[in-house]
Amino acid sequence: QVQVAESGGGLVQPGGSLRLSCKISGLTFSLHAAGWFRQAPGKEREGISCISRTGDTADYVDSVKGRFSISRDNTENMLYLQMNGLEPEDTAIYYCGIRMTYGKPCNPRYYGHWGQGTQVTVSS
Repeated sequence: QVQVAESGGGLVQPGGSLRLSCKISGLTFSLHAAGWFRQAPGKEREGISCISRTGDTADYVDSVKGRFSISRDNTENMLYLQMNGLEPEDTAIYYCGIRMTYGKPCNPRYYGHWGQGTQVTVSS
């Protein structure tokens, strides 16, 4: 059974940093692209960053470019998201997802095995 577990969220002041982690088990993680998604109150879940199977390439939504960095460790079945320069607009529940369809963009429609999410709140 596939298990996905996010952690690392919390309350941080604007301009602060957080590092999110996602532990994956129950599948061969290195065979799948993966990504981070978030859902803010009243909004749809959106893809913010996705990374290729090997970690060679990554995509970012415009709003987080230059501030967030995605990475993965296939030997440990871990996915990470380093978030710097956090803004109140980043407040959301952040989810880790595994790509289920080859060659598709960073859209939650093509990802699955969602974790439970971790809350990120950016506030003074």
